[in-house]
Amino acid sequence: MTALDQALIEETAKKSALLWIRGPQGPARALWHIWHEGAVCLVGRTSDAPGPDTDPGRTEQPLAGLGLTDGGTATVTARSKDKGGRLIAWPARVVVLAPGTDAWEATVAGLKTKRLNTPDSDTVAERWARDCRVLRLEPAGEPVQTPGAMPDAAHTATPLPTPATTRHQAPAGLPRLLLGRKRGTRR
Repeated sequence: MTALDQALIEETAKKSALLWIRGPQGPARALWHIWHEGAVCLVGRTSDAPGPDTDPGRTEQPLAGLGLTDGGTATVTARSKDKGGRLIAWPARVVVLAPGTDAWEATVAGLKTKRLNTPDSDTVAERWARDCRVLRLEPAGEPVQTPGAMPDAAHTATPLPTPATTRHQAPAGLPRLLLGRKRGTRR
């Protein structure tokens, strides 16, 4: 890997709020992360098992279904901060950090500072050790997409199924309610 590729990976990972991570299974998923000691680091829940919505562990990003295992591989895609388009995609080696190790403690300290709106900020590290996985995605080879070497395909995909959809058609009078009456018209 060239020094320019390494610098582009590091800079895009530092500046992007989300990276698209594709594991050996399932489609790519947008995940929040930090750049820490030469790798993308992230935390997420280990299963999609149903639980009460008030459970703080349910608020973490889901990693289940991606197939991210220790020693496995993933593809990380970063977008341009100003244009929003794909900027670089690179292969990564997945390292699962064991709770209580020095690497885990240092990574969690960085993740805690970037985790927004956690309901249990004082005990989040203990919850992550119990219910989540902390991963390092280390660059592992030449980038597969770089500026000037992008594929021609659009890479569009069908959105993942979600319960957060509109179940009914919007009421016919909704635009009138939102936009109000035109000025100068009387009834």
